[in-house]
Amino acid sequence: MAAPADSFEEALAAALADVPELARLLEIDPYLKPFALDFQRRYKRFTQILNNIGENEGGIDTFSRGYESFGVHRCIDGGLYCKEWAPGAEGVFLTGDFNDWNPFAYPYKKLDYGKWELYIPPKKNKSLLIPHGSKLKVVIRSKSGEILYRISPWAKYVAREGDNVTYDWIHWDPEHTYKLKHSRPKKPRSLRIYESHVGISSYEGKVASYKHFTCNVLPRIKDLGYNCIQLMAIMEHAYYASFGYQITSFFAASSRYGTPEELKELVDTAHSMDIIVLLDVVHSHASKNSEDGLNMFDGTDSCYFHSGPRGNHDLWDSRLFAYSSWEVLRFLLSNIRWWLEEYGFDGFRFDGVTSMLYHHHGMGQGFSGDYHEYFGLHVDEDALIYLMLANHLVHTLYPDAITVAEDVSGMPALCSPISQGGCGFDYRLAMAIPDKWIQLLKEFKDEDWNMGNIVHTLTNRRYLEKCIAYAESHDQALVGDKTLAFWLMDAEMYTNMSVLTPFTPVIDRGIQLHKMIRLITHALGGEGYLNFMGNEFGHPEWLDFPRKGNNESYHYARRQFHLTDDDLLRYKFLNNFDRDMNKLEERYGWLSAPQAYVSEKHEDNKVIAFERAGLLFIFNFHPSKSYTDYRVGTKVPGKFKIVLDSDAPEYGGHQRLDHKTDFFSEAFGHNGLPNSLLVYIPSRVALILHNVDLPN
Repeated sequence: MAAPADSFEEALAAALADVPELARLLEIDPYLKPFALDFQRRYKRFTQILNNIGENEGGIDTFSRGYESFGVHRCIDGGLYCKEWAPGAEGVFLTGDFNDWNPFAYPYKKLDYGKWELYIPPKKNKSLLIPHGSKLKVVIRSKSGEILYRISPWAKYVAREGDNVTYDWIHWDPEHTYKLKHSRPKKPRSLRIYESHVGISSYEGKVASYKHFTCNVLPRIKDLGYNCIQLMAIMEHAYYASFGYQITSFFAASSRYGTPEELKELVDTAHSMDIIVLLDVVHSHASKNSEDGLNMFDGTDSCYFHSGPRGNHDLWDSRLFAYSSWEVLRFLLSNIRWWLEEYGFDGFRFDGVTSMLYHHHGMGQGFSGDYHEYFGLHVDEDALIYLMLANHLVHTLYPDAITVAEDVSGMPALCSPISQGGCGFDYRLAMAIPDKWIQLLKEFKDEDWNMGNIVHTLTNRRYLEKCIAYAESHDQALVGDKTLAFWLMDAEMYTNMSVLTPFTPVIDRGIQLHKMIRLITHALGGEGYLNFMGNEFGHPEWLDFPRKGNNESYHYARRQFHLTDDDLLRYKFLNNFDRDMNKLEERYGWLSAPQAYVSEKHEDNKVIAFERAGLLFIFNFHPSKSYTDYRVGTKVPGKFKIVLDSDAPEYGGHQRLDHKTDFFSEAFGHNGLPNSLLVYIPSRVALILHNVDLPN
C-alpha cells in the first residue's frame, strides 16, 4: 500500500501532466502545491466544456454568436426569423405594433432543449414586416396556463416612454447604422483608467447623453493623460439609482443616454484619441424585474437562474445565474462577444467577481489570506469555470483585449494564465488601498500615520498578478461615504476654495495630501491606475442618484467639471497635478516597470522613499517638519533633477524647492543601497527625481 506522501506525489505528477503550465504557477508560489489537484480539476472541467462546445456547437466561435439567431432578425428575403429559449413555457408567441397586438397570431414552433423558433414570410409588396422603432413583446403561455408578456432576453434596444414604470422592447433596425471608422488602439504598456458614468457627466441636473460625453468629456480625459475609459452603467438597467448594477436587458445599451449608434460613435471617437474603452460588465447577478427583465422569463423561477434559494442574492435582492447551464453559457458568452464586436469595446471590468466565486458570495467573510479560504466546497466552480471561458473567449478573439476582476477576496491565480490553471484575468482591482486611505483619514491624526502600514498596503499583491491601484473609485463617492477631498476638506470646500482668499489650514492640508495620496498610490500600488471621474480635481460632495429618498433630485448626480475651468478656484491645481502625474508616467512607464524597491519608511520622520522605472520617489507626510540635507538611498549613481514636485505653485503648493538644483549622488551606502544623495524635503511634499545620466 502506497504511503500518503507517495500517493500525493503521484497525484501531483498527474496534475502537472494535465495542466500545461501548472509547474510555473507552483514555482511562482510553492504554497499552492497542496492545492494542485484543485487547479487540475478546474482546468479539466474548463477543457471538457470547451471540447463539448466544439463537438456540439462547432466551437466557441459559433457558440458565442447566439445574438445572430436568437431574438428577432430580418432575413435576406424580407421575412423574419425569431428564436427564444424558454424551457418552462407551454407556448411562445410574437406580438406587437405590427399585428395590432394580437397575442396569439404568430406562434413559435417548439424545438429540442427548450428552444422555440418562428419564421414569418415577407409581405408580398416586400415592405418591412416590422419597421424600425416598432414595439414588440414575446408572449409566454406558462405551464399553469398564465399568459405573460415579456421582453426578449436578446433585445438590442429597450426604452421607457413618459411616466411608464416598465421598459418597452423596441425593434432596432435603422436604415443607416454607425460604422466604426477607427482601428482599435494597441494595448497600452501602462493602464491609466478613467472610470466614467455617462449619465452624470454634465454639470446640469439631468441625465447626460452619449453625445455630451463624446463632445465634452472625452477631450478632458485625453488632456488628463488617461489612456483607458471604464464605462459604467451601459448595459440597460431599469432603475437608474442602481448605478447600472441591476441589469434588465443584457444586450441593450442604455437608452436613457441616447441610441446604440451614438454609443458606437463615443467608442470610435475614443479610439481616434488613442484611448481604449472597457465595459463594466455585470454577469454576477441580474435584476429581479420580470416584465422588463430576465427574471421569470418562461414563467418559472429557473430558466437563466438557479431555482430556489441558490438563485437569489439576499444582500443585493437580485437573481443569480446558473453558470453550468448550456444555454446560460451561450447567453453570457454571446453577450461578451456582442459588446466587443458590435460596439468595439476593448475589454471588460467584471463586476462582483467575489460574489461569483463563492457560494457564500463573500458575505460575512474577512478573507484572512489563508489559502484554504480559496479552495473547497464553498467555491462555486461553475462560476469560476464560466470566468475562465469568458477570459478564453475575449483573449482568443482579441489578444490585446483587457479583462479586470473586481475581487476583494484575493483568490490566488485569478490573474494567472489559464494554461497555469488560473482564471485568465489581466488585472485585479487593489481594493484594500482605498479602504486604507479612508481609515487613515477617519481614525488617525496625521502625525500617527504608520508609514510601514501604508507601504505594506500598497505593495501587498501577488507576484506576477497585475493590480489596478486606486485611491478612490465610485464606491467611495456614493452617498453614505465621502470622497477623499471631502474627508480632507469637508465644509470648507464651499467657502475657502477661492485663490483670492488665503490658505486655511484645512484647505492647505487637504490640497497637499490629496496630491500625495494619489501619487504614492499611482507609483507604488500596482501595474495600473484608476480614477473616478471628477475625483482627480477633488470634486466636492458625494454622489446620489435621483430616488424617492431625495425627492428625485439630480443635484448630486452630476459632475461639475466647470469648477476646474474657473481660474479663481483651487480645483485647477489638483487637476493640473493629476494631468502632469499621468503624463510623466506615460514618459517613464513606472506602471509597467517591476515593483518598486522601498528603501525607506521612517516612522518618526514620516518619510517614504523608493525607486521605480529609474525614478526616485520621495514622500514627506510629516504635517510640520521639513528636512534639510535628508539622505536618500539610490541604486545607480548620477546627477538627479526634479521632474515632479507637489509643492510647485501650479499645483497649489508653496514653491519651497528650486527646480534648477542638481542633486549629485555619492558612493555612500544608505538603507541597503550603494549610493545616496542629500535632498531638501519640505513638509507634506511629494517629489520625483530623475537620474539625468540614465536614458528616459
